[in-house]
Amino acid sequence: MEIQNNVLKHYLRNCYFINGTAFAGKSTMCKMLAEKYDMIHCEENYNMDTILSVVNQEQQPNLNYFNSKIDWQEYVNRTPDEYEKWYNGVSKEVTDFEIAELIKLSADKKVIVDTNIPCDVLKEISDYNHVAIMLSPQSMAVEEFFNRADEEKQLLLSEIAKSENSEKTLQNFKDCIARINSQKYYDMFADSGFFTVVRDNTETDTRAEMLEIISKHFGL
Repeated sequence: MEIQNNVLKHYLRNCYFINGTAFAGKSTMCKMLAEKYDMIHCEENYNMDTILSVVNQEQQPNLNYFNSKIDWQEYVNRTPDEYEKWYNGVSKEVTDFEIAELIKLSADKKVIVDTNIPCDVLKEISDYNHVAIMLSPQSMAVEEFFNRADEEKQLLLSEIAKSENSEKTLQNFKDCIARINSQKYYDMFADSGFFTVVRDNTETDTRAEMLEIISKHFGL
């Protein structure tokens, strides 16, 4: 069964999406927009418990990795090639789940989504003024990746610390993060045709300014 894109766009008309590279401010901006405009906030990896209860190895092998992996040590010690292939696979596989969930959530209220839905799909199911891309340089995405207190990042740090050679494992995982935030992906986002903003330093607090810019773009 295939649902036509014009149908999906209609039912996702209350959804606003932010995508981009790591440490560009996506999570912060989604939270601030949700609070200011009373929107439903779909954080990164939202609804994952339900997703993992549905996936199977044949149809969603990359998402199912969370069910089939040996342990978190395996996860943090994968090569950059393996990590990049898996990450891109997850982005594609999670799209079906995300769209289905958002149709339900956004029926009567605006929703802001910290999303990994690929840009080519967003072009088909959403409008220009409902999507914003936030970018940061690769060096910032890598070096600042763990400089936040969210549960997922702290879990990964704790697992890296347990490794036989924690310094080697940390560098390997940073290489994985560098791969999926490389210039290739930066350029892909920048050339997507969507509205784009760039975070180029961590010393200046630009949250209020960025909130105003993206709010205006979204027409909120």
